[in-house]
Amino acid sequence: MNQVIPIHAEESLGCSDTPVLVEKGQREVFCGLTGIIWLHRKIQDAFFLVVGSRTCAHLIQSAAGVMIFAEPRFGTAIIDERDLAGLADCNEELDRVVRQLLARRPDIKLLFLVGSCPSEVIKLDLSRAAQRLSSEYLHAVRVLNYSGSGIETTFTQGEDACLASMVPGLPQSTDTTPRLMVVGTLADVVEDQLRQLFSAMGIAQLDFFPPRRSTAMPPMGPSTRFLLAQPFLADTAKALQARGARHLGAPFPLGAEGTTAWLQAATHAFGISQERFEEATRAPRQRAEQALNRHRPLLQGKKIFFFPDSQLEIPLARFLSRELQMELSEVGTPYLHRQLMAQELELLPRTTKLSEGQDVERQLDRCIAAQPDMVVCGLGLANPLEAQGFTTKWSIELVFTPIQGYEQAGDLAGLFSRPLTRRMKLAA
Repeated sequence: MNQVIPIHAEESLGCSDTPVLVEKGQREVFCGLTGIIWLHRKIQDAFFLVVGSRTCAHLIQSAAGVMIFAEPRFGTAIIDERDLAGLADCNEELDRVVRQLLARRPDIKLLFLVGSCPSEVIKLDLSRAAQRLSSEYLHAVRVLNYSGSGIETTFTQGEDACLASMVPGLPQSTDTTPRLMVVGTLADVVEDQLRQLFSAMGIAQLDFFPPRRSTAMPPMGPSTRFLLAQPFLADTAKALQARGARHLGAPFPLGAEGTTAWLQAATHAFGISQERFEEATRAPRQRAEQALNRHRPLLQGKKIFFFPDSQLEIPLARFLSRELQMELSEVGTPYLHRQLMAQELELLPRTTKLSEGQDVERQLDRCIAAQPDMVVCGLGLANPLEAQGFTTKWSIELVFTPIQGYEQAGDLAGLFSRPLTRRMKLAA
């Protein structure tokens, strides 16, 4: 069996001090409203009401692929010409829409008012609206707000803003028993797998945030330790730390090596013995390594180029480089949060070319000059690059797909091997 490179290899100083190319130019990204697509599936008694334009409504509807007979837990309060012209009171209109919504959907326990580019342009104060509506529906529905605007952010920051808005409402715990919180939206099947692993390791005081139901918010206090399951939750981490929780720094749980290091960060904090950790993780780790072995022959030695889009780029680059031996042409990320990425940067090859932000024309020139075997990018760049003969992988698919943990390691590798297989079959 091809062994995973040891996590503490001598050369693992990586590219922590490598100069980063910082660009501030035209960007190609989705807006933060896209996060509603996975958030509304996770928090099963919540509703996401976007206060925006018809364009916002079309984006959410098309991104979700909701069929006409479905009853989704998101919608759009349309800002039209009367609102923009000041002929209607936006707050009165919003109250009316919320009243109709809650009368029709009494199952809603948590309502998010989601800001958009249009609502921010007309300076609609959704924070005050959320406070007003929370008072009106006291004890029945909790109303929160966050911004999903894409003016200054990338699309995964919608989840960060959403979770950060929930942190002040988490119940305060005075229990001194250490408690672990896994932070970040995960597919239910991944959450169940991780819960089973932590239980086998001896960590019983375990919560996931966000929870599946808003009425089961995890308690937190100075005894809370948290692991980030997603790398784009900087504001959420800051809010949790402000309430006394302690962040456990670790690589993210992508691949066999990343998942092992992520789990070990919890065992060290909770005093779990190495023997018990090995016993709990041996079988799933072996399954992950065997699954990766099936994809490695196709991916080994192939060059990959990352355009900045989801903030998953650095953990994915580490996984592909160390566990599948791919070569990194350039790893671009919208924002480089060095504190959250410290362990990941240590594991990247020292020669890795990192870029933060984007000037899309210049980056396209660098990509074409590098001639990579695969390009990870947003939907807006994929078709033009495919037309020039490049094999692409949509970065948004890596957010929508369950990729965390041991059992998903092979699926994650398959997301990169399948486009190459398809390209070879078409060329045959």
